[in-house]
Amino acid sequence: MPIAKLRDSSCSVSRSLSVLGERWTLLILRLAFEGETRFDSFRSNLGVAADVLADRLNTLIENGIMTKDPYQDAGSRARHEYHLTPVGRELHVIIAGLQQWGDDHLPRPESPTVVRRRHATDAPVRVAFVDESGHEVPLDQVDAVRTATYPR
Repeated sequence: MPIAKLRDSSCSVSRSLSVLGERWTLLILRLAFEGETRFDSFRSNLGVAADVLADRLNTLIENGIMTKDPYQDAGSRARHEYHLTPVGRELHVIIAGLQQWGDDHLPRPESPTVVRRRHATDAPVRVAFVDESGHEVPLDQVDAVRTATYPR
């Protein structure tokens, strides 16, 4: 099934993948979280074809994840920068979770590529399930329970 057809699914994971599941999209977001904003920077860092990159960026804009803002360097034509919206910034935990999983289960000998730290204390942070009182819940104590609105 083409990924765009997942948009109308009753499954929220399928609907999310209809926007985020195309090749390159998560890597574009990873670069955006690292501060990249310009088309040429995304393209050179990823080695992605310009038409594919434009398509992925347009999908992110259409879904409120990024904005497209004009800029112009002296002596150059007008171009655009791409910035994460508040909705887009919520995806930080997804990208961090993928990086954390990769560092834990597909490690590189050189060390992790990114370490996340709390602003106020510089203490390391990690992605985890947290209960309503703010305490981390071990993975083996978390159940995924279908609701009545999600058919089998």
